[in-house]
Amino acid sequence: MTETKIAISSLALDLKRVAVNYWSGSDQTAQRFSQEALKRQAELKLIKVNPYLRELLNTLPETLEQKDKKHLAEDALMYSTLFQNYAVKMD
Repeated sequence: MTETKIAISSLALDLKRVAVNYWSGSDQTAQRFSQEALKRQAELKLIKVNPYLRELLNTLPETLEQKDKKHLAEDALMYSTLFQNYAVKMD
């Protein structure tokens, strides 16, 4: 498994945890995983990835700063799925 694939898969998992924790009302835990997702995003910005993934990475911080927790959770789950699909396709 490549370093890039591991980072993308980890980002997808962090975003899924953000979504699940906001939906269950664990805002503090969700915020912690948001921070972890942003760290992964910063790692991936240093790696050469295709434009599709780069665009998702560039919009991620804005998405995680939304005030409406319901929309944030929905968007985090969507991003998680997109990153997960991308990682699976890398094989």
